[in-house]
Amino acid sequence: MHFKLLIAFVNDDKTDAVLKSARGAGATGATVINNARGEGLNEAKTFFGLSLDTQRDMLLFLVEEHLARQILEEIARAGEFESKPGSGIAIQIDVEDAVGVTGQVAKLHELVEEEI
Repeated sequence: MHFKLLIAFVNDDKTDAVLKSARGAGATGATVINNARGEGLNEAKTFFGLSLDTQRDMLLFLVEEHLARQILEEIARAGEFESKPGSGIAIQIDVEDAVGVTGQVAKLHELVEEEI
């Protein structure tokens, strides 16, 4: 079984919606790293040296490769990445090897069989 790592940077008020959408599309779990910070095309606004940016969360999903694109699209939809510029991004990276996922492999086999 081959995996992809999906990494999403989302506004913290969208984290729960993105997690729910990803799970609905086949993700079996996620790691959430709170209080990530980033910059886009425009510099962050400040007020007396304090940043006025919204907080972002970094979400990590280890997913089966056949489900990766569908999950990525659901993450983008729930996070409103295309409809609201600056609301977040998501990427996918090939994973060469993974350990600690044997408990999820049986569930993933069922999901992948349905998709193929």
